[in-house]
Amino acid sequence: MTESAGGLTHVDATGAARMVDVSEKSAGARRAVASGKVYVSAEVVAALRGEGVPKGDALAVARIAGIMGAKRTPDLVPLCHPIAITGAKVELEVADDAVLIVATVKTTDRTGVEMEALTAVAVAGLTVIDMVKALDPAAVLTDVRVELKEGGKTGHWERP
Repeated sequence: MTESAGGLTHVDATGAARMVDVSEKSAGARRAVASGKVYVSAEVVAALRGEGVPKGDALAVARIAGIMGAKRTPDLVPLCHPIAITGAKVELEVADDAVLIVATVKTTDRTGVEMEALTAVAVAGLTVIDMVKALDPAAVLTDVRVELKEGGKTGHWERP
C-alpha cells in the first residue's frame, strides 16, 4: 500500500503506522539545524561560566551526548530510517538564564535529518539537566524545534 491516510506518509490508508519506503528516492546532500534551551538558575550560570559544576564539564559532556543522540535516533524514534550521518555538530552557549543549544546534522542519504537534529538537541539538553540537577533541580528543557532543513524533494525550509 502506497497511499496514506490524510496525506501522512507514516500512516497507510487503513491508519496503520508504517516506515516510509525511501528506496525510490535519490540520495543527496541534506542538512538540518535544530535548537532548544535549558533554563537554569543564576547559580548554574555562574558555575558554568566559572569553575564548573560538581559533576564535571557539563557543556563538553552534553556536546558529546548530543552527537551520540543524533547517531542513535533510529533506535529511539520507531519509524526513523537508519541513515549515514556524515556530520553532526552540537553547540552550547551559556546565556544569562539558560544554556542555548544548536545542533547541525548532515547526510548524503535518501531521507532528511530533521529528527536526528532534534534528537541531538533533546539529548544534549537532558544531559545538561543531569549535569546541573544538584545545583538546580528545577532546570527545564524547552523550545526544541527545527530551524532549517535543506535538500531532498522539498528543498530549503527555514523557520520564519
